[in-house]
Amino acid sequence: MSGNDIHDLRLRGGRVFQHGAGLQDLDILITDGIISGLVAPGTPVNAAEELDISGKVVLPGGIDPHVHLGKDIRVPRDPDDASRETASAAAGGITTMLIYLMSADPYEGVFAASNAAMAGNSHTDYGFHFVLGTEEQVAQIPAYVRELGVPSFKFFMNFRGDEGKYLGLPGNDDAYMYGLLGAAADAGAMVNPHPENIELVWKLREQPRDESIPPLEAWYRSRPPIVEAEAVQRVAYFASATGASVYAVHTSSKAALDAMRMQQTAYPNLFTETCTQYLTLTTDSDCGTYGKVNPPLRHDEDVEALWEGLRSGAVDTVGSDHNARHRTAKEKDIWTASAGFPGTGLVLPTTVGEGLRRGIDLERLVDATSTRAAQLFGLFPRKGTIRVGSDADLAVVDLNAHTVVRAETQYSAAEYSPWEGREIPLRVVHTLVRGHFALRDGELSQTPAGTYLARTHGGAAALAHVRKEFV
Repeated sequence: MSGNDIHDLRLRGGRVFQHGAGLQDLDILITDGIISGLVAPGTPVNAAEELDISGKVVLPGGIDPHVHLGKDIRVPRDPDDASRETASAAAGGITTMLIYLMSADPYEGVFAASNAAMAGNSHTDYGFHFVLGTEEQVAQIPAYVRELGVPSFKFFMNFRGDEGKYLGLPGNDDAYMYGLLGAAADAGAMVNPHPENIELVWKLREQPRDESIPPLEAWYRSRPPIVEAEAVQRVAYFASATGASVYAVHTSSKAALDAMRMQQTAYPNLFTETCTQYLTLTTDSDCGTYGKVNPPLRHDEDVEALWEGLRSGAVDTVGSDHNARHRTAKEKDIWTASAGFPGTGLVLPTTVGEGLRRGIDLERLVDATSTRAAQLFGLFPRKGTIRVGSDADLAVVDLNAHTVVRAETQYSAAEYSPWEGREIPLRVVHTLVRGHFALRDGELSQTPAGTYLARTHGGAAALAHVRKEFV
């Protein structure tokens, strides 16, 4: 733009995060949803609107790479599935969500219906991952990447026999996994496995139940860390044999993190996600069956190991594994309550706020909540960074304020939170999605403006594209 052009918006007075330089005194100029300038305070600029954000910090909009929508968590089906859960995300500084679609049907039709439910109803931009369970779906991976813009695919290592029947998904085995990994590698895509050894879980289920054990501890013992760590090691080795990129979702334990790090010494294209709950909740947390999830909540040593992994970079990303099943599905005993809970709106505030309190460098926290996901999932530099030419996806936060978690202010249709009453040392003030205020002064917009994000690369292929274009 020339010096005489009029920008749509100037955010002035804030401290703006810049990779490699930390927080800088810069004003952000936005035009047509794009960052059109980063200028020193006081620089003469024509802008249709100015907003004073003095005392606030501007971070790249958060990316939640792990979300489930829909009342049965398979796919979003109606406007409410999109609007309430993306509202929860936007209120917490998330500007992009990557949503898992789960079906045994061909994804062309599933994609169209899900995108129709999201379009016009999402407060954030969004992309999809496909959960694959059939050989026919694996054969379509190149078309899914090329025609639908989806280069990331999940499969449940624990769905053997009838284990996935409740989600309409068939059983699989290691031969299926091997073929899926090879097909994804050939297509420049990434595989996101749910790593659990279900045969071991089946064995543990046969043990007599000790009713004296607290519920969350009992659930932990039914799926202990070895269940996760063994599966992580197995899929990582298969990845090395096929040349695939593997992104281990919701890593919950020190054992699983150690297994991945060991495999990474021999093969680089392995990546690790954890979730907010595994950084903040344990089997001792006072949330009862609201805290039931797979993998289970773990112990203090696991929490500390994951924070250390985040500090060192061994943990690439933080997601939510957001699940909006209603609270009535949780208000049962630990064995019959549904697994999973809402949490997308807490990913950025909790990770950044608690991470800074622990002395973790802000750049690492920004990477974990935004930049690394953008790079791994083929969205960088459109997303995940504050630079001229990138989408104006921004989280304006107050590091000197706090947020108290209340279910009623989380927007989710689930109507509860396992973090109820917890104080987080950060408050999201504004969330901008491509220059649109999804949240302004803490108030949610009534006009959702999110749009679908087609992608062409995942994992190592996406990182190679970043290196080629920007190094």
